[in-house]
Amino acid sequence: MQVNIHEAKTNLSRLLSQVQKGEEIIIAKAGKPIALLTKFTAEIPKRMLGRDAELFEVPDDFDDPLPEDILKSFES
Repeated sequence: MQVNIHEAKTNLSRLLSQVQKGEEIIIAKAGKPIALLTKFTAEIPKRMLGRDAELFEVPDDFDDPLPEDILKSFES
């Protein structure tokens, strides 16, 4: 189904009801599609702790002060 912007604004509640039922609605401007109204699924993937373990190693000098020439480049 395709609707123009004015129709979408006027009938948003009705259109959202249709989207909840699984229908996709194209919103158009001057007959040219610009957006797709589709049902939102809240399937956010769970983070896996440790999935990057052993992919890199923090160097021993990570917390050491920066060399003077690098520090000066930040100040100029």
